[in-house]
Amino acid sequence: MSISGFGGARRPKTLILDLYGRYAAQVHGWIAVSNVVALMGLLGVDEQAVRSAVSRMTRRGLLRPDIRDGVRGYATTSEADELFADGDRHIYTSVEPARLEDGWTVLSFSMPEAERDKRHVLRSKLMWLGMGNLSSGLWIGPRRILPDAVAVVKALRFEEFVDVFSASYEGMGNVAELVRRSWDLPELSALYSEFVAQHRPRLDQLRRSRRPIEPERAFVVYTLALHEWRKFPYLDPGLPVELLPQPWPGRVAATIFHELRSRLEETAFDFVATVVGPAHRHASGGA
Repeated sequence: MSISGFGGARRPKTLILDLYGRYAAQVHGWIAVSNVVALMGLLGVDEQAVRSAVSRMTRRGLLRPDIRDGVRGYATTSEADELFADGDRHIYTSVEPARLEDGWTVLSFSMPEAERDKRHVLRSKLMWLGMGNLSSGLWIGPRRILPDAVAVVKALRFEEFVDVFSASYEGMGNVAELVRRSWDLPELSALYSEFVAQHRPRLDQLRRSRRPIEPERAFVVYTLALHEWRKFPYLDPGLPVELLPQPWPGRVAATIFHELRSRLEETAFDFVATVVGPAHRHASGGA
C-alpha cells in the first residue's frame, strides 16, 4: 500500500485545520479573518492561499462566517468540532505496539461495478484507520482496530458489502512477510525519519536553552510539528514491534512530538489568545 500522497509540502487547508482544531476552542471557536491571515502568515502561508482555503472549508461545512463586535471572522461548525474531537483522540494518544498474540482484524468487501465509487470511499477510510491492503478487497490490521473498522462500515451504511473477522495467522508463509506485503513500511519509516531529522534539532535546542522560548516562536514550532505529525496516527496502527524493521524511527518520532507538545503548547495557546484578543480568550487547556 503506497502512502506517498501523505508526504510533501504543507497545504494551507490542512494548516488551517490544525490552527482551528488546536486553538479555536481556546478562543470560543471563533477567529477574525485578519487574525487567521496573520497567524497563517507566521506559518508561511500567504493571504490569498488562506482566503481560498477558508472558502473551501466553508463550502465543506467546517467553518461558518460570523461577525462579532463588528469584526468579520469564522467560527467552527458542529461538524468541525466532531472532526477535531476525533482527531484529538488519535493525534494526542500514544499508541503502544500491538501484541502479536492478540491476532488480527480482517475485513473483506465486494461491491458491484456500478458501486465502484463506494470502493474508493471505503478504501480511503480503511487506510486512515491504519489498515493494510493484503489483496484486492481484503484489508488487515491489529485486532484492536476491530471496533473502529465496524464503526466505519456502519457509518457508511456499507454492511451489505462487507465481512469483518477476528483472525489469527496460521500460515502457510511468514507473518512478517505478510505485513511487508500489506503496509509500505519503508516509506512509512522514511516519513518518520524525515520528521525526526526536522524536529529533533529544535527539541535539542529547547533542551539546551536556559531562556524561555518566545511565544511567537513556540506557536510556529509547535504548530508545524503538529501539522507534520498529524498523519502518523492514521497511517501507523502500531504493529507488533517484532514485525517492524529495526531500528524503527516511529518511537523516536513520537517521543519528539509529545515532548515538543509538553514544552510548547501552553505558550502557543497564550500567543494565539494574545493575537485574537483577550475578549475572545477561553481558559487554556489541551486534549
